[in-house]
Amino acid sequence: MPVIDTHSKLVGYLLWLFGFLGAHRFYYGRPLSGTLYFFTLGLFLVGWLVDLFLIPAMDREADLRFQAGPVDYSLAWLLLTFFGIVGLHRLYLGKWPTALLYLLTGGLCLVGVLYDFWTLNDQVSEINHQAMAD
Repeated sequence: MPVIDTHSKLVGYLLWLFGFLGAHRFYYGRPLSGTLYFFTLGLFLVGWLVDLFLIPAMDREADLRFQAGPVDYSLAWLLLTFFGIVGLHRLYLGKWPTALLYLLTGGLCLVGVLYDFWTLNDQVSEINHQAMAD
């Protein structure tokens, strides 16, 4: 069975530019190391530089781990990364009530945005799994 490309290397490298804050690690489904990078500025920039060469492997692992389907991971992540505080990623996922709540509360005072950084891949995978089952 062929592996379906769920995550983009291009988006991974774009987020790597902000990788000293862990953005690319969150994107590839590694929230623990993403959080560690966030608090240590990419392991004092050393881990961030090493990740430049690790992105292809992280991309392959994400492609194997997450469910492909109608919701695009890359678009969801770009919306979260740049517009998460107003909930555009939640609109894209079809979660209208929480999207409106994020808009009115600044992403639930950024706590909701942090939660979504930890869980967005699983949220998209679940929606894609349900869509493929229907």
